[in-house]
Amino acid sequence: MAVPLPHPIPYQGSKRNLACAILATVRTRPLRRLFEPFAGSAALTLAAARAGFAARFVIGDSLAPLIAVWREVLASPEALADEYERIWSEQKQADAGYFVRVRDAYNREGQPAALLYLLARCVKNSPRWNREGKFNQSADRRRLGMRPDRMRAALTGAHLLLRGRAEAIAGDFEATLARAGPEDLVYMDPPWEGTSGGRDTRYHRGLQRERLIAALVALNARGVPWLLSYDGRCGSKKYGSPLPPELGAARVELRAGRSSQATLNGVEATTVESLYVSRAAGAPTVRKRLGKARHGSAGA
Repeated sequence: MAVPLPHPIPYQGSKRNLACAILATVRTRPLRRLFEPFAGSAALTLAAARAGFAARFVIGDSLAPLIAVWREVLASPEALADEYERIWSEQKQADAGYFVRVRDAYNREGQPAALLYLLARCVKNSPRWNREGKFNQSADRRRLGMRPDRMRAALTGAHLLLRGRAEAIAGDFEATLARAGPEDLVYMDPPWEGTSGGRDTRYHRGLQRERLIAALVALNARGVPWLLSYDGRCGSKKYGSPLPPELGAARVELRAGRSSQATLNGVEATTVESLYVSRAAGAPTVRKRLGKARHGSAGA
């Protein structure tokens, strides 16, 4: 039996279950680096590292405390595991306000172990943020979050997969992508259009569609292969609009299974995500599909 991939950062919407299908769309060739500039749980990076998909990995995110977590995973997972265990264990003797106190301390100080605890304990592992970018999701009262022994194993496992061949960068995605070249691969899972504006606070920072498209145009101009998870549907509800065909990307639909967010809202629905595969990245089967769609919308 294969050993499960370590996933120390629990995130609703993680590509943990789709990672292999996503990587399968890329034509086989040795890659110099894999860039994941909207990393979150870095599920694709971990899967690619296990598969020997690239020589090096660049984990990026605009949420600086999250990158602080990844830096500790890369450099000192035992120290991070110790601090997580302390925070997790103290909740067992604390009153009902303990989670809120940890949350308030995190919002003041941005400590990585506190963020790890909040992500592990919050409702459905579904973080929420206010307009000031402060974490404001509540505790899941049915559970205490990932046990310290499991978290320690996940942190150590991720460290062993990535040690000596990964770096973590805090900052804007465009700055992270500036280093990518034709021998690399970029995978992006940014805030989706239709799920990051108005009253929806599942992301600490949104992303304008026009800015994303401009970044994709720039990657194409530099010959950088890229993959993008950006829109999809859940039951009868659609999220976002297809990317313009001028980008020359094939659109592949991937079944993500039962929607956790719909379940959270008391509804059962299946999520189907769109993966856009650039012409420079696509495996032969994807490129053939793109060829058939060249007179229509991207990947239609």
